[in-house]
Amino acid sequence: MREAIMSDLTSHAVLRHEPPVDRIQRFTWVERIMHWYTAATYIYCGLSGLAFFTPNLYWIVAVLGGGPTARIWHPIFGVGFVAGIFWMHHSWSQDLKFDPPDDRVWLDNVRYYIRNEDEKLPPQGKYDAGQKIYYWVMLYASIVLILTGIVMWFPEVLTRGVHWLLPIVVFVHCVAALVTIAGVMLHIYMSVFIVPGSLTAMTEGHVSRGWAMLHAPKWYARITARERRP
Repeated sequence: MREAIMSDLTSHAVLRHEPPVDRIQRFTWVERIMHWYTAATYIYCGLSGLAFFTPNLYWIVAVLGGGPTARIWHPIFGVGFVAGIFWMHHSWSQDLKFDPPDDRVWLDNVRYYIRNEDEKLPPQGKYDAGQKIYYWVMLYASIVLILTGIVMWFPEVLTRGVHWLLPIVVFVHCVAALVTIAGVMLHIYMSVFIVPGSLTAMTEGHVSRGWAMLHAPKWYARITARERRP
């Protein structure tokens, strides 16, 4: 009996990383690890960065090991976060390229997306135009963060003659960080409250076929065509 139960368990779709019946895989387990790794490193950087940004939020470092500890780990986690962003770029950039005709129409009708009326929007691929904008903003902001962050981490790279650039570097770093914070907050809000099923896709890896047909019909057509291929 035990052998039969174990056989059923090991053959279960979850262990094979396959979606249940009537669902379709949206993210592999590697992609989900990549996403949550990047999210975790960003959360640490975001919280510690806010603590350094204003005295009113300095209390945050109390849960991050204290001020000196957070000061040491903030740039290290920052490097880890940017590494995650470039990992995402390597994995997802092809699906996140802009398709000018469809994306332009989508953006012109973004009000339907905000109302969760995706059936009124032009067909989209795996990611819609809004997600593409978010991705590219995060990518370029992350590049700014790592470049300015290195200068702040090792200020001695600036010679005495151009040391006046340091306050400007700090300002640009803060602006880029605030842009990413706004983007992440919007991303979380849209994923949790506006497009039900998005969070499940990134935790369990799959979505219903109805979800795929509504939110990503061009991607769904490509996936199903592959399924029908002998």
